[in-house]
Amino acid sequence: MIRLDSLLKDAFAKHASDIHITVGSPPVYRINGDLLASGEESLAPEDTREMARSVLNDGQWERLNRQREIDLSYGIAGISRFRMNIFYQRNCISMAVRVVPTTIPSLAELQLPPVLKQISASTQGLVLVTGPTGSGKSTTLAAMIDYMNHTMNKHIITLEDPIEYLHSHRTCIIDQREVGFDTANFHNGLRACLRQDPDVILVGEMRDLETISTAITAAETGHLVLGTLHTTDASSTMDRIIDVFPAHQKEQIRIQLANVLQAIVSQRLFQTADKQGRRAATEILRNTAAIKNLIRNEKMHQIPNTMQVSRDQGMHTMTMDIKKLLREDAIAEEFALPYLKERG
Repeated sequence: MIRLDSLLKDAFAKHASDIHITVGSPPVYRINGDLLASGEESLAPEDTREMARSVLNDGQWERLNRQREIDLSYGIAGISRFRMNIFYQRNCISMAVRVVPTTIPSLAELQLPPVLKQISASTQGLVLVTGPTGSGKSTTLAAMIDYMNHTMNKHIITLEDPIEYLHSHRTCIIDQREVGFDTANFHNGLRACLRQDPDVILVGEMRDLETISTAITAAETGHLVLGTLHTTDASSTMDRIIDVFPAHQKEQIRIQLANVLQAIVSQRLFQTADKQGRRAATEILRNTAAIKNLIRNEKMHQIPNTMQVSRDQGMHTMTMDIKKLLREDAIAEEFALPYLKERG
């Protein structure tokens, strides 16, 4: 019987970002973007069941069997924290586990554009970090919060599902609330935030109309709101937000978004050229007067062109950044080139 804690410790030691546990296969690690089997022994249904049971209390176990899936965070003292999704497939239990480092990397260590420090210093408005699953959004947001926590004096409230990086109180007070434990859902938690005297609100995921609407309202009323969406670039991010609302509200939301948006940071991870790690390619949009006009006038398709000629304001498109990283020999060509072709 493979014990889950032993598996997690081994994955951490091998610098895996994710662990996949499923019946009929050995445990599989994702290391620098590649999937690698750990050992040759396939897991049986009782193995994965026992692993899941070892990290769930009675209430969580009952919820897993009722809802057929559950999210949670789990920690091993002195090793690391882990974000887990436990779910049923073909009536057996599987697990997808993300390794969350115990130390929060800085923006410089992540090699993210320096303009993110300026964006983090915004006093109010909406900042969105977007990208596909596994693109490092949570890490970027944690680094931005950590930057504030060392350079500013603010009250920060985070709403997360589940809590990943743990922040200490330094120059900021940081209250971290976990959906499902500290608040029922993102919408309720966000609404309550407005009565808790925050300067900065982090919304782990803007999933639905109510949450997006409340986030925009919070940004309008003098708060800095950070959030994530599973979109791939700035234009599709704004389209996604507007499309969530019914037809009779779209014009109003477009105007509100033009007024409250501060920045959109889109990112995607690529394997480094030496195959020893991963590096984020980014797209940065800042809401200048020109961008505001394009949003108000429904000319989203013109936004990439404006970004291309606005480097002096900290903007660039994903294509521009991928090409730059390729010129610097920072990322592996075989993974980046197909993405450039995809974008044309």
